[in-house]
Amino acid sequence: MYEDNDNLYLVSDMDEDIKKRKELIEEAKNINADKNWNEIYRQISDLRRKWRRISSWESAYEDSLNEEFESYIDALYAKRNEVYKNASGIKEELIAQAKKVAASNDLKHATEEMNELMNQWKQAGSAGKDDDALWESFNQIRQSFFDKKHEQWEQMQTKFSDAAAAKQDLIQQAKELANSEEWQKTSTKFKELMDAWKAAGSAGREKEDDLWNEFNEYRQTFYKARNAYYEKLHVLQDQNLEAKNELIARAKAINETKSYSRENTKQMKELGVEWKKIGSCRKEKEEAVWKNFKEQMDQYFDGLRQANEQKHLQWKQRMMEVRTRKDELMQEQKRQIKRMQEDIGNVLGERAISELEQRIEDKKKFIEELEAQIKDIDSQLSE
Repeated sequence: MYEDNDNLYLVSDMDEDIKKRKELIEEAKNINADKNWNEIYRQISDLRRKWRRISSWESAYEDSLNEEFESYIDALYAKRNEVYKNASGIKEELIAQAKKVAASNDLKHATEEMNELMNQWKQAGSAGKDDDALWESFNQIRQSFFDKKHEQWEQMQTKFSDAAAAKQDLIQQAKELANSEEWQKTSTKFKELMDAWKAAGSAGREKEDDLWNEFNEYRQTFYKARNAYYEKLHVLQDQNLEAKNELIARAKAINETKSYSRENTKQMKELGVEWKKIGSCRKEKEEAVWKNFKEQMDQYFDGLRQANEQKHLQWKQRMMEVRTRKDELMQEQKRQIKRMQEDIGNVLGERAISELEQRIEDKKKFIEELEAQIKDIDSQLSE
């Protein structure tokens, strides 16, 4: 009887312990993973302490409960690691951005960007055990940037002075070139001076405008003279263009006759000679006007070639017809000779035979003449 009561008490205690474990599992399950990690860690530690205080009955069911409990705890640690990893990734990206900003020479804009990166760093949260090392890297870049900023500020006055000296030298060179009439060469030189001016950098607010006005005055002196020269040149080039268009019109008029006489061919060749004597009509128009003239020339001489080919073809056809007639006549003579040779045996009398033989001989000579004539025709056709 007492043994049964003891067993009942044991079962009751075991059920109570299982109930406690389930309650702890439920608490672990409901921990807010988005709260501060220090608070979450205190909750986990408290739950584990309570879990260890519960008696173990060494049952398979208890093992399954323990696995469930640990799975929720592991999930919290996984969430923490993910948060740390995200924060670490954010801060690594901020470090990379800080390196780019630190390399900038636009100090005003870079300072604003560096301060904004600092605000983002504060908002990124903790990266766990890597947080100190990340901060050290980030802060070192910031300090290097602000050290460079201070150093550049000190160097700025020296750069202004160097730029002013360089620009004074460029002004002197521009002065020497201002009255040059080597238009293309000097234009190239002024472009080089302008590139050098830009490369020299600023001479500071106090001097930059005055230096530029003096330099630009010499530039404008040259460009005004150059523009006046090219205005006159353009008038001449317009006249050349008009003359070339006149040659194109004359060539077109000859083409429209569709006549490929010696006179027209001579005139077309003379137009080509006249074209070469006329000067340029500006580079941007020269190609187009030459193309028009060449089209007229090509059209005429292509037509001339086709006309000559047509004449040659007609001559060749006539020659072939003549050859055919001569060949037919020659074949007919050969047939007649054959019949006459066959008839000799039937002819009586020496005189008749002699006349027949003479006729055969005459036809053979005629055949030889025809063969010579055909050979001559073949020779002409093969040339």
